[in-house]
Amino acid sequence: MKILVIQGPNLNMLGHRDPRLYGTMTLEQIHNNMKAFATQQKEANGEALELEFYQSNFEGEIIDKLQECVGGEYEGVIMNPGGLSHTSISLADAIIASGVPVVEVHLSNIQAREPERKISVTGAVSVGMITGFGPLSYHLALIAVLNIVNEIKMMKQQNPQAQA
Repeated sequence: MKILVIQGPNLNMLGHRDPRLYGTMTLEQIHNNMKAFATQQKEANGEALELEFYQSNFEGEIIDKLQECVGGEYEGVIMNPGGLSHTSISLADAIIASGVPVVEVHLSNIQAREPERKISVTGAVSVGMITGFGPLSYHLALIAVLNIVNEIKMMKQQNPQAQA
C-alpha cells in the first residue's frame, strides 16, 4: 500500500516557525516518526506500507501532485495544506478529482484560531480532518487513512461491481 503525504506552504519551516502554535519538531522529524510507524505496520500485518513525502510552497505544484493520484499508485493521501486550506477552491477541486481518500491534517486546532482560519474549504471535501494534536495529528491521520483504504478494499472484494 502506498500513501502520499503532502505538506503545503511554510511547513518546511516547522521547528522554527512559531513553536508556540506548531511545536518544535521539524518536518523531517515528523516524517521519520511516520516512517517508523509504517515499519511497525508491516511487522504487524505483513503488508508493506510505503510512504512518499512531498512538500511545496506553491499551490499549483500541490495540485499537480494530487493529480498524480488519478489512476496512479497511491491508495490514499494525508495532506496538510497549511494556509491554502482556508482559501484554495482549486486545491479542493483537485482533492475531489484525485479519486483517493484524502485526510486533512493540521498541527494547531484551527477552530481555536483566527476567524479566517476556522473554515477549511479543502477539509470540507476531504474524508476527514484531524486538527489540533500537534505532530500526533499525522500519526492519527495515518491510522485513519489506513482504515479507510482497507474498508474500500473490503467493499470491493465483497461487491466487485460496486464503486467505492
